[in-house]
Amino acid sequence: MSEARSALVQIYFSDFFEVSQDALKAYAAFNISLVNDLPLFIDPFLLFNSQKPEYRHLHDEMIRYLRFLRDKAAAGILDESLIGAWCMFPEVRQTWLGFSKSGNQGSGLGWDFALALSRNLNTVFNNFGQETITKGSHLEKLTLIQGGVGRDNISDFVTTLIKRYLLQYTETFARTHLRSDQRASRSVPRASFNYETETWQSETFELPIRDNDYVILTPKDMLTKDETWINRPELVRDFEDIAESLPNAALRALVNNYFQQRLPRDATARERVTAKIQTLQAYPEVIERYIRKKEDDGDSAQPVSSLKVRQAEQLFINEVRGLVATLLSTTSFYSIPGNTYEEAVERVKFLKDVIENKDGYRIFWRDGQPIQKEEDLQILYRLTWYGTPSDVNREVNNGRGPADFAVSRGAADKSLVECKLASNTKLKQNLQHQSAIYERASDAARSLKVILYFTAEELDKVRAILKELGMENDSAIILIDARRDNKPSASVATTS
Repeated sequence: MSEARSALVQIYFSDFFEVSQDALKAYAAFNISLVNDLPLFIDPFLLFNSQKPEYRHLHDEMIRYLRFLRDKAAAGILDESLIGAWCMFPEVRQTWLGFSKSGNQGSGLGWDFALALSRNLNTVFNNFGQETITKGSHLEKLTLIQGGVGRDNISDFVTTLIKRYLLQYTETFARTHLRSDQRASRSVPRASFNYETETWQSETFELPIRDNDYVILTPKDMLTKDETWINRPELVRDFEDIAESLPNAALRALVNNYFQQRLPRDATARERVTAKIQTLQAYPEVIERYIRKKEDDGDSAQPVSSLKVRQAEQLFINEVRGLVATLLSTTSFYSIPGNTYEEAVERVKFLKDVIENKDGYRIFWRDGQPIQKEEDLQILYRLTWYGTPSDVNREVNNGRGPADFAVSRGAADKSLVECKLASNTKLKQNLQHQSAIYERASDAARSLKVILYFTAEELDKVRAILKELGMENDSAIILIDARRDNKPSASVATTS
């Protein structure tokens, strides 16, 4: 890629602020995308278990805030107004991390999270600071038994509670590495909590500025992907093993009896999960034992998370840069005229050609396995769309289910794009019903469906579905072959 064309590629922090990736690496900051959130988040356990005193202090301060809320709830003064002031927070979108598939506009911590937190202050968090089984206090406990409170909520909550540290961390980098015209002083709301006035307060920092908004950098050794170290899916999966390992024989018997009583005859997988959650709520010591085991295994948390972060860097930064370079040098991907639908179709065709004929398929394979998450596919697709004259955003959920992307140039020109994996178990249902629903709900003229497959079996499955639905010749459905075993260079390709 020529130097002139390379200068046009602005996807990551290093691109927009013309700072070397080595400088970010030396500072141990993640090179965020300023086009789309990347699916990484802060794991509070990495702060709790860190060798860095400042990280452990951050964790202590988070627990201090939860104890403050718990004490207010115990005193009976945590009414709706104070719940709103102390438990509801907008997403800190300036980190460009999290689970927004398009842009960086997440939902933040709204009323549902605030109520869930306030309801559990005198139950889940009642022993904070006085634990007898675990080595410390962990706010992840809220996700273990409270349905609807997940890793994204914990990530947003942690980011809010340590925001002042992140702002100072970013300010130091900006003053050292950025030009004066690339940074500015900004008053940041809810930067820290004042325990004397019991209010969140604003503070001013000198920060990187893009599109009249500031940007926040995050240290890589705080980050992970997929799940926090202490997480509900693992607890539910290992429930029976954890219950069986309880040191008290009487308690083991009570837990097992309670669990069995709540299991219907020939229980489904979902019914078994429900019975496990009910048992955990009745016998929270099982949760404490699970957390203690995770603490005891805590030295593995940082290596596991570091590997996940490196893999994310490889997939969402290094591989995307290579894919974009190929698109720039071999196609007209970044200079497409026409309306939004024509633009979307042509971009997909160029992408299809690169994936099928120019080794672009490699981006979707890691350690001999294809990507498993549709969200990763959608993020990869969005990252290649920088520089478009169209507005490309995650479609707002209008109650009928959101489309993956809405591509628009004003209200009169809007198209929808769906990116799906052939392995999706609901692919047939999606093809049969959703496109028409999306179009009606969004007032979009047309929609485009992109389906990525990794094996001949997946291709046969998709073809059978399309034939059954009478869609074999539908030009709005584009299949992309991401197989490794049918490419000319497959025998010498690497997956690293």
